[in-house]
Amino acid sequence: MGELRIGFVGAGGKARDHMKRVTEVQDVRITAVCDIDEGRAQEAAQPHKAAVYTDHHAMLDREEFGVLYVSVPPFAHTDAEILAAQKGLHVFVEKPVVLDTDKGLEICEALEQAGVITCVGYQLRYFETVQRAKRWLADKTIALVDSRRWGGLPGTAWWRVMEQSGGQLVEQTTHQVDLMRYLAGEIVQVYAQYALRCMGNIENFTIPDTQCVMFEFASGALGMCSTTPMMTAGGGKGELEFLVGEQRLAWSTNALQVIPGGDEELEKPVGAPPSIDEMFVRAIRSNDQSVVLSSYRDGLITCDVTLAANESAATGRPVRPRLAPQ
Repeated sequence: MGELRIGFVGAGGKARDHMKRVTEVQDVRITAVCDIDEGRAQEAAQPHKAAVYTDHHAMLDREEFGVLYVSVPPFAHTDAEILAAQKGLHVFVEKPVVLDTDKGLEICEALEQAGVITCVGYQLRYFETVQRAKRWLADKTIALVDSRRWGGLPGTAWWRVMEQSGGQLVEQTTHQVDLMRYLAGEIVQVYAQYALRCMGNIENFTIPDTQCVMFEFASGALGMCSTTPMMTAGGGKGELEFLVGEQRLAWSTNALQVIPGGDEELEKPVGAPPSIDEMFVRAIRSNDQSVVLSSYRDGLITCDVTLAANESAATGRPVRPRLAPQ
């Protein structure tokens, strides 16, 4: 295939993480970077000697590359993915993919019609702890899934505005919801309650600071998730637990344990797996979408679950996600 040329829409911290990892892959080069903040785009582009743009339309019109990374805030997903699909570009999209399921379906249809490789940034799926958990749970009857993401408040201004981020569950705790789907199966109903208890004095803070969601899975299993950005002084945690009868599987980013039972019931780690960016490149070079663990459609399904939770909290009723299996 030769050298793989990549363009970026968005040049923030998450985009730069991807830039670092993707350029560690052989025969990959970043050739263009776009950001509405020209200084940020220049800073990100400089190490790669990439062209700099502040308008992705101009970049897509003028530059020649085969892959587009879209790493922008949730509210900023407009037409970049669709234009990329029309040009036959393979597309990586950071989570959450949209704030509106209709827009997500429009983008998904364009990408699938184009037949390009897609990937959404649910990098936790690639962790060896997650892969071992998936294999261990495969023949178990999951009764209950419990998730907690108690963290701090990101400094980004748009993150604390509901209309721009969708709230913590949609923008950040989407990773935990995605792992619930990946490890326990599809979610067919959500019921959510939100509150603003302790952070109402923060300027321009319009998201809830306390979110609790109950899930029903297609298998009949039940799930719970709580999330908050109140732990601004540290001390937060992010965990998932799976109850499978007399045992529970406890997962965190770098740890996995069966209780009671211990590690002897789990496969031993086999080393660090490839990064999400390396796997995306592999999928492109082999023209095999299955190499990617979260396609655009899969990422949209996770997003749709969290948007359904927002609807439930607003209406006070259980909600079936629009993309839930029938």
